[in-house]
Amino acid sequence: MVLRTIASRTMLPVWAVMLAVSLAGSAPGQAPAGKTEKEREQLAILRAAAPEGDKSAEGNKALACKMLAIHGSADAVPDLAALLANERLSSWARIALEAIPDPAAGAALRDAAAKLTGRQLVGVIHSLGVRRDAAAVAMLATKLDDGEAAVASAAAYALGMVGDGPATAALRRALPRAQGPARSAVAEGLVHCAERLLAAGKAADATAIYDEVRTADVPRQRKIEATRGAILARGEAGVPLLVEQIRSPDEKSFRLGLTVARELPAGATDRALAEELGKLPPPRAALLVTALADRPKSTDLATLVKAAGAGPREVRAAALTALGQVGNPAAVGTLLAGVTDADADLAAAARAALAELRGAEVDAAIRGRLEKADPALLAVLLELVGQRRIDAVPAAIAAVEHPDLKVRTAALKALGETVDIERLGVLVQQTVKPRNDAEGAAALAALQAASVRMPDREGCAAKLAGALAAAPPAMQVKILEILGGVGGTKALETIATAARSDREEMQDAASRLLGEWMTADAAPVLLDLTKSAPGDKYQNRAMRGYIRIARQFDLPLEQRLEMCRKAWGAARQPAEQKMVLDVLRRYPAPAGLDMAVTAHGAEGLAAEARQAAASIAQKLGELPAESWKRLEGLGLTKRKVEIQKAEYGSGDRKKDVTDTLRKHTGSTVVIVLPDPSFNKVFAGDPAPGAPKQLVIRYLIDGRPGEVTLAEDQAIELVEPK
Repeated sequence: MVLRTIASRTMLPVWAVMLAVSLAGSAPGQAPAGKTEKEREQLAILRAAAPEGDKSAEGNKALACKMLAIHGSADAVPDLAALLANERLSSWARIALEAIPDPAAGAALRDAAAKLTGRQLVGVIHSLGVRRDAAAVAMLATKLDDGEAAVASAAAYALGMVGDGPATAALRRALPRAQGPARSAVAEGLVHCAERLLAAGKAADATAIYDEVRTADVPRQRKIEATRGAILARGEAGVPLLVEQIRSPDEKSFRLGLTVARELPAGATDRALAEELGKLPPPRAALLVTALADRPKSTDLATLVKAAGAGPREVRAAALTALGQVGNPAAVGTLLAGVTDADADLAAAARAALAELRGAEVDAAIRGRLEKADPALLAVLLELVGQRRIDAVPAAIAAVEHPDLKVRTAALKALGETVDIERLGVLVQQTVKPRNDAEGAAALAALQAASVRMPDREGCAAKLAGALAAAPPAMQVKILEILGGVGGTKALETIATAARSDREEMQDAASRLLGEWMTADAAPVLLDLTKSAPGDKYQNRAMRGYIRIARQFDLPLEQRLEMCRKAWGAARQPAEQKMVLDVLRRYPAPAGLDMAVTAHGAEGLAAEARQAAASIAQKLGELPAESWKRLEGLGLTKRKVEIQKAEYGSGDRKKDVTDTLRKHTGSTVVIVLPDPSFNKVFAGDPAPGAPKQLVIRYLIDGRPGEVTLAEDQAIELVEPK
């Protein structure tokens, strides 16, 4: 247990805290090269004269004290001691004096304790405790009777930190006579002394002190701390005292018992707690069950199994949950009995516990019960087979023919998680020829789950493709969707064939799946479908899917450009051609620039092609002379464009967007932003709800110009007059 700090440091101003943080990376006790020089530098700062109330000088001195905690020696002690009476710097001086190992630091603190009063005295006493200064014990003992409670409490804290024989004796003498807050501090100090004794192997001495505190007239929290220590110090002999806490009507004592129950060793503790379990009211018994489960090295599994099998509902629920955490194969029977309980919450707790139990032996125990289980239990066992992916495929296949619908459905689900490719046909068959719609849906879900986890996706796709013709029409579409999830060459080939079928539902599903294909090998198939798919709807969908691959996939630049050429040649609608231009803008290349220039002559595409060409030129930067010559036909000539000032907004609500606009400015009067929304490009709306303008002042070939554009308007700079 960590002793609560009784004597807190004087509250520090914000600037002081910031100085402390700035040195947080320094490690006390390190003595780097040049220590003497470092120390001299800091002492010079402490000795420097400064006007009264000079915050900057105080900050420097505080920082110097902090540095002396690392670099200081006995030579720094007098200067630091001189600051102990300073209301603003005493805490900083004490930081250094606490860290300097030389005995002179302790002597300086003891000397100051004889002269100071109030908060400065409390702080010095606290520092003596931090140093565990045994030489201060006699003086600290006299302070236990100080009329100022803060001083007496600080002395008790310091004596507890020292924790040697004389300090302990002083605190024991003071306990009966201490008053108010000081008595609580004395008790806390004694608890700390007892902890040191217990850590040193002196359990009997520690026990005596713990007993003194817990039976004294001290605050409840001190009694709780001492009682905990008294139980732990006694070991097995402390079990009766532990049981006393478990039985106590006081809630804090009961909670203490639950905490300590988790800390005591196995043996008598487990036996005593098991005996108490049946005597407690159900709410408390349930909490004790949880405490028992938190003793993983000594949990009495038999007690938890018994509690899970019968008794009050909330105790059973806690025990079932506990078995999921600490159980073993021996708990499987009890948990399986729980999953068929009429109480839905208990059944759910048992089911969750079975799913949580780990180990091959648990799997074997579940598998071993499959053959002789009644229908209700068999359905649960099969569900667990799927959840845990237990190798029980033969039993699950047999259960597919079981007369009980719940069992058959559970078997299908289990096969979805466990069946291998050699026996995947069982699920295919159940999907193609289900007994009813419900089982058809279950078989389909299982087939999908099994298919997407198969390592041999080509073999899996072959089985699915083989079943396609025999499946009912509605199920054929579902199988196509599973093939889409499997992917691979065979799946792609099968779906491409379906896209050319004479059935609209197959065309629709196949073209949609191809348009969403996750690998670039679908591109040739999609391009072919742009010409051969039955119906404009599916040809258009194929074209968009083809362009999507060119736009989104990681492809070599030459392959991407070739796809754009082919898409342009096959496109039949301006919307598709605009999509090709967008791809060229995203991946700028000289060849793409040539394509954009050529597109300028297409009907209805002049503006989009000009924007695309300007964007590509802007991103490429330097262009050969022949490229600029071609761009001239689009009204794009090479110019020296300099953005002097750009503001976006309305009225007095404007933001400077000069730097952003400069990043997107090239060598033409057309500036293409990465998004048509000014608010997105310029990182926010400076005037929500108001019509906004973008005002740009610029130089073109050294001549000044200015243009005002409406929100989201295409940006083209006007030639200066």
